[in-house]
Amino acid sequence: MLSSIFVRFKTGLSYTAILSALIMSGCTLTGQQEQPLTPAAKAEIEMKQFQKVIDDAQGHASLDVIRAYIGLEKLIKDPALHQKNIDDTWLTLTKLTPEQRNGIVIKSDENILQGWLDLLNTYEYNKDDATKLSQAVREWQTRYPRNPAALTLPSTLLRQSQPAVGANSQIALLLPLSGQAKVFGEAIRQGFLDAQSGLPQPQATEETSAIQPPSSNQDDSLSSILEELGITNSSTTENSAGNTDNTEQNSVTAQDTQAVMSRNTTLNLDPIAQNSRQVIVYDTNNQPIDVLLKKAQQDGANLIVGPLLKPEVLKTIELQSTLPVLALNELDNLPTATSICFFSLSPEDETRNAAQHLRQQQKTTPLLIVPDNKFGQRMAQTFADEWQRTGGGTVLKQSFGSLDSLKTDINRGVGIRMTGTPIIPTDNSPVAIDAQSMPVEPISSSTVDSVYIIATSDELTLIKPMIDMAISTQKRPPIYVSSRSNQGGIGPDFRMEMEGIQFSDIPLMTGANLPLMQKASQQFANDYSLMRLYAMGIDAWSLANNYNDLTNGSLHFNGISGSLRVEDNCTIYRQLPWMQFKQGKIEPVMQ
Repeated sequence: MLSSIFVRFKTGLSYTAILSALIMSGCTLTGQQEQPLTPAAKAEIEMKQFQKVIDDAQGHASLDVIRAYIGLEKLIKDPALHQKNIDDTWLTLTKLTPEQRNGIVIKSDENILQGWLDLLNTYEYNKDDATKLSQAVREWQTRYPRNPAALTLPSTLLRQSQPAVGANSQIALLLPLSGQAKVFGEAIRQGFLDAQSGLPQPQATEETSAIQPPSSNQDDSLSSILEELGITNSSTTENSAGNTDNTEQNSVTAQDTQAVMSRNTTLNLDPIAQNSRQVIVYDTNNQPIDVLLKKAQQDGANLIVGPLLKPEVLKTIELQSTLPVLALNELDNLPTATSICFFSLSPEDETRNAAQHLRQQQKTTPLLIVPDNKFGQRMAQTFADEWQRTGGGTVLKQSFGSLDSLKTDINRGVGIRMTGTPIIPTDNSPVAIDAQSMPVEPISSSTVDSVYIIATSDELTLIKPMIDMAISTQKRPPIYVSSRSNQGGIGPDFRMEMEGIQFSDIPLMTGANLPLMQKASQQFANDYSLMRLYAMGIDAWSLANNYNDLTNGSLHFNGISGSLRVEDNCTIYRQLPWMQFKQGKIEPVMQ
């Protein structure tokens, strides 16, 4: 009896010990097991695993990375992220070396991977002929109808597989030529057609001796100011209507102009094609964009240039025209993959230019002074993102109100100190410092070594002395300003007040071709906004004549609106030259 009790007691102790060990190791009884993972939770775990493979590769192409992208594609629901996955898969495929491609061994059930590899071979065999590539891609889509890339082609391949635009192709130019936007459309149209027929060429000499004083029956503010980079806030609508009143205060003598500016020999403009290609102009204010696209195709157009307004650009994307399109505006977010290329006078481009320029000049802690509105906030964010993308640190920001508020502040003796609020970078920008630790209250920095101002000329004439009121000229950091303050009409007093300040603008406005600048100034009553659109029209003609270079990403063109190159989504990026006020003159800044 005692023996039996002892055995049962030992057995009970053993069960207790085993149970304790299980509990200590984190195990639970069958009745207490955790619930199985939901499909969403499983998908999230898988996405993290695939993403880790991609991240660990650090941009290097391999079969494992391609498999990870294929695995991710099935789990992505957001259309924009799905398109990015397709584009990234294709980019990785094109990075594979010939040795890697020849050594690939895949499993019998990897049909999606097989389709991708076959698409890569199709591209490699036909990439030098856009017409053949287009046909070959359509045949591939027939063979692999369920492949993700068959349903949504990679963006770059979509453009490259468009039929080539021939040298004698007919162009349809779509612009608003009536209604409120007429003045802008007309400026672009005139630049486009003038470029086709031929433009004045830069003088061989650097001096501006070819520019004549205004005749007695000309408006001084529209003729003598042609050769200089005056700065005033002119009204586009008034000038376009021929408003030539109030000219005495802005008149500048020809001798003064010659002393101010000479040809900018640091800029080398590429030659502009002249040919007899037929150009048909359509007014986008008269008919819906879908009707115009059909009409242009029926009329024999092989290339669309335009439209100009963003709603019409978006509609053109949605219509998925079979014709190549060079849109004259760009969208913040593309809704889907598109074969369209985009060209505009983007203020974001100029702001990115400014960040790059300050970095090249070895600046480390910039202060931005921008308008207190959505435009100012957007430009400040663009600058900070580009600054931190190129390895910079903190960017400080100050905002200013209306012109009246600036006048009130300066009358009260209020200066602008070298203080500001740090700009927190956006999610897709590298963070040089811990954004969570950045103070939201304005901070003072004794290390500010540069100031970038986005303001009109009227605003700048108040902001500059307000800075001088708060800090001595000897201690004041260098000041840089955007083209927003470069407007026609103000003379030597302004130039002397802005001594040492650097500003950016398009080559047309910085002396790259003085005869052309004179022609544009006469044509558009010295309205710098319209003159810039005129330059855009000129470069749109050049881009249309180099459209095949756009689609294959090889375009580099030194145009009258900037040095142009192709970036992601076939978007044209403009690099601008820099000028400086120096002893009453305007001189180029050596890059």
